Amino acid sequence: MKQQSPQIWQTATLGLVVVGIILLALGGYLAPALRTVMDPVVGVQGWLSSRFMAVYEFLTVPRDVASLRQRNSELEAEVASLQTQIIQLEQQLREAEVLYSLLQFRQQNLQNQYVAARVLGRDTSPYVQYIFVDQGSDDGIRHGMPVVTQEGLVGRVDAVTAKAARVQLITDPNMVVNVRLESLNTEAQLTGSLTGDIILDMVSQDVPLKTGELVLTSGLGGGYPPNILVGQVVSVRKFETDLFQTATVQSRVDFANLQAVLIITNFRPVDVTPLIPGN
Repeated sequence: MKQQSPQIWQTATLGLVVVGIILLALGGYLAPALRTVMDPVVGVQGWLSSRFMAVYEFLTVPRDVASLRQRNSELEAEVASLQTQIIQLEQQLREAEVLYSLLQFRQQNLQNQYVAARVLGRDTSPYVQYIFVDQGSDDGIRHGMPVVTQEGLVGRVDAVTAKAARVQLITDPNMVVNVRLESLNTEAQLTGSLTGDIILDMVSQDVPLKTGELVLTSGLGGGYPPNILVGQVVSVRKFETDLFQTATVQSRVDFANLQAVLIITNFRPVDVTPLIPGN
């Protein structure tokens, strides 16, 4: 019994200390002491963590940057490919719209027979106005055949090969088209110019010509069928000293952006030039 008394006493003392510590902790008296002890530990832990992350980033970032650059290049290539596809689809859509408009015009004008032709290019000379199309003599195309779109008269076939043809536009300086003024029932002549303007000439001074007047082919001279829309008068020049008044005509045809045309194949032009006195 005398040997066990010190052990019991030590155990009781330790228990009292533990209980005391718990009571102090529950009362909040140990918090300052704990902070004093833990703050350095936490600081060291934070420093070690930051150094570890720095080393990790140093070892891994170059690889990540290379990966990101490669992925960025791949995305740029995909974007470029998609942009090219969009441009191609937009071009195909425009061509489809043009062909659809030509088809509608063809169905509304069944008195004529047509061959559709795609525009291959245009003459680059500033002194002439020609386009080239992908239909030729093998397709029944002949010299002098009228060329139109749903917007009106384009010109006439000027030269033909087996697989292609050259079309002289009504804007060409050497082009002459016999026309009539729709509401005035008056004949006149239309010519092109070096500037690409379409000039209405040979209009008598007593004709009350005004802007907005529609100009149609007259059929006179044998070069074109009658009643094909040519354009609309946009300005009139009338001087008392002149024998005739003139005007500028605006065509609805966008000659700079022609993509497709219709060639009237059942019309055979008649050249009356040899019958005109003085020729």
